[in-house]
Amino acid sequence: MLPSYLLALREGLEAALIIGVVLGALRKTGRSALAMPVLWGIGVAAALSTAAAILLTRWGLEMEGKAGLAFEGATMLIAAGILTWVLFWMKSHASTLQRTVASRVAAAAGRGNAGALFGLAFFAVLREGLELALFLTAAAFTSTAAQTASGALLGLATAVVLGWALFAATVRMDIRRFFQVTTALLFLFAAGLVANGVHEWNEIGWIPVWVEHLWNTGAVLSEASPLGSVLKALFGYRAAPSLSVVLAYGGYAGLVAAGLWLTRRPPERSNTA
Repeated sequence: MLPSYLLALREGLEAALIIGVVLGALRKTGRSALAMPVLWGIGVAAALSTAAAILLTRWGLEMEGKAGLAFEGATMLIAAGILTWVLFWMKSHASTLQRTVASRVAAAAGRGNAGALFGLAFFAVLREGLELALFLTAAAFTSTAAQTASGALLGLATAVVLGWALFAATVRMDIRRFFQVTTALLFLFAAGLVANGVHEWNEIGWIPVWVEHLWNTGAVLSEASPLGSVLKALFGYRAAPSLSVVLAYGGYAGLVAAGLWLTRRPPERSNTA
């Protein structure tokens, strides 16, 4: 439940912030009547994303044997790849996202272009929704479908409330700090997806294990324990991992951490003479 909650909160809040900027820009320019195409765009994209999540999850859970393991591994690795792209994209675009969206809305509103506003809302929500659908499908393989669905719904509800409150100016929240914290957590979650994906492909022989059990901490923290199951679902914890799983986890974490550090924004210099 926790992984799906965190994923839905992160993706949902990003979409809520974009939609909040769109609606806020329309209100400031006196074009609130053009909000209806935006709402239609949100609704259509949300429906398509929900359908995609249901189909992907049902398709994956119905597979059995080697086909099921292959699908699970592929889904986890693809989700990890997209999640990594999201982390780098947000790191480079978060500071200019609001200004970019607001300028596009102002241009579309100035022309009275309802289609452009529909498209802006539709593609903003659809991108986040399809990403979330894939992430939830991967998360469902380490949890139950009910826990994944309930966590996602709770996360989306929280995102909607936070998004509305921020733009209604009823609460104060450091968005930059929020994304920094969730970036760290999702970085670890993506590393866990890579490890879990490699483990699934170990099972069908697509990736060699090299050493079957590099260590075994089951006596200290079992995967079946409450804490172990949470760590397994959220961060890919395994009591007795193979060497290839450990190398995949460490290799991914090292490369992405180095990439995020190298692309960090330089500190702003003061203009004092």
